Amino acid sequence: MAGKLVIFSAPSGSGKSTIINYLLQQGLNLCFSISATSRAPRGTERDGVEYYFLSPDEFRRRIAAGDFLEYEEVYQDKFYGTLKSEVERILSRGDNVIFDVDVVGGCNIKAAYGDRALSVFIQPPSVEELRRRLVSRGTDAPDVIESRVAKAEYELSFASRFDRVIINDDLERAEAEVLRTVQEFLAQ
Repeated sequence: MAGKLVIFSAPSGSGKSTIINYLLQQGLNLCFSISATSRAPRGTERDGVEYYFLSPDEFRRRIAAGDFLEYEEVYQDKFYGTLKSEVERILSRGDNVIFDVDVVGGCNIKAAYGDRALSVFIQPPSVEELRRRLVSRGTDAPDVIESRVAKAEYELSFASRFDRVIINDDLERAEAEVLRTVQEFLAQ
């Protein structure tokens, strides 16, 4: 049976990564789509594990060749994207693909795969709660946090374009709702 696609998008600090990691442990035959990037590996990151690391020139060449399902140049020469070959590699095994992508990428993947894909937007209970979560992480300077909050306000405007919007005001409840939603979709 051909696999399906489950797309997650959310503003930074919404709990998306935590929810995706929870889903990956639920025995749903989900395989995480590894993104490509033109940034250098950090710490112990390995090519083909955390990311596919490409030079900016190679990234541009592959864009021109039509190799990407979606991509974005986040900063000059800092690209992130989803290779079509990665998605097809997973689907050809009959596995389901799970994505952690920005809102534009999520909309693009959904447009490409239609009903074969479920797009889920994880929404924080409020912008103020999102700010509080980002501050409590203790990983970003105040100006970075404000930049992320401003980006989050933009990203929240995309929520209505997703198949499901799940508000993460209580992590256990949000995980249960996501699990039920994904199980129902995969069973169709």
